[in-house]
Amino acid sequence: MSLNETSQKIIAINAGSSSLKFQLFSMPDEVSLCQGLVERIGLADAIFTMKFNGQKVSKTISIANHQQAVDMLLTSLIEYRIVADLKEIQGVGHRVAHGGEYFPDSAIINDDTIEKITRLSDLAPLHNPVNLTGIHAFKQALPDAKAVAVFDTSFHQTMAKPDYIYPIPYEYYRKHGIRRYGFHGTSHKYVANHYAEMIGKPIADLNLITCHLGNGSSICAIKGGESVHTSMGFTPLAGVMMGTRCGDIDPSILPFLAEKESLTLSQLNEMMNSRSGFLGVSELSHDCRDIQQASKTNQQAKLALDMFVERVRAYVGQYLVKLGRVDAILFTGGIGENSTDIRESVCCSLEPLGIFVDVNKNRSKSTIFSTQESSISLAVIETNEELMIAKDVMRVSL
Repeated sequence: MSLNETSQKIIAINAGSSSLKFQLFSMPDEVSLCQGLVERIGLADAIFTMKFNGQKVSKTISIANHQQAVDMLLTSLIEYRIVADLKEIQGVGHRVAHGGEYFPDSAIINDDTIEKITRLSDLAPLHNPVNLTGIHAFKQALPDAKAVAVFDTSFHQTMAKPDYIYPIPYEYYRKHGIRRYGFHGTSHKYVANHYAEMIGKPIADLNLITCHLGNGSSICAIKGGESVHTSMGFTPLAGVMMGTRCGDIDPSILPFLAEKESLTLSQLNEMMNSRSGFLGVSELSHDCRDIQQASKTNQQAKLALDMFVERVRAYVGQYLVKLGRVDAILFTGGIGENSTDIRESVCCSLEPLGIFVDVNKNRSKSTIFSTQESSISLAVIETNEELMIAKDVMRVSL
């Protein structure tokens, strides 16, 4: 029996660099049976939250890694009687960060798929390995369930060649596929389409800038529903600074540090991916909430926030030029949805372009927080990557 013939339980798994989001759906009617988040993974005060049947369970507990987070999720589904048996779940959709040029679309998970995702782990060292952790854990727990990988990179395959080829010897693209891929595609696609539905206009008629801001952050220029440029590149390391990632830097810094600090290529890669961004500048934490709290008295924390805002502004400005006409700038992700201060800081500098923030609407968490006079709408859209993942499980598993 195919997955779309009757109502099925489909779980969507979205593993980030320090988080694990999950949502269990009844499909194809898109009813959410439970949803939750494990955040601050790797810290002693990690938070496990799950909502179901009007209830909310929240625990602060030490969770060392993603394997522990997966184990806690599966145990909780039984403990809180969301399912009587894990075998009730017929489909699992996994968000996977990097599909390279292997996967222009979502794919059934089999040995070949796993081998290719593993091969691409060097390109997404904070994500593909933890995505694989989830894949292997669920494969063991739910061996009979259909499993589908949904790739962050697929949405950005509509970029034009001048926008995804790097100005290095072209042979490296031919031999190794070195190019801009982009990430967070599932989120960018969701918020763009949701905004179009919300205002009652065809997505094909809209030009949008979507800002997915979280522990990992990326900005995307979307024309008529298609990605035309995005801030992340060959790996999720590029673009704006993030929780532990440096974003765009002068590449000459690397050989300079290699010589001065006697660092290997592996150590340089680890430094840029795991010890930079908010953590590297503030020397306090990778979590934006910690940085915002500390910034009231700590100058390095304030510096980290200012740097982040400036880099987001720079990409927004670039994409205003790229698109020419922009209908809306959309904010999503953990920071984009929850930090009124950062949204305000990013947008207030755009007043010379006729873009105006309604401060009261922004602080009251109104979906549209631009003024009526603003030439471009400003909106907060809660992303739902999990629903799009569940839809792809249904579509690909036919």
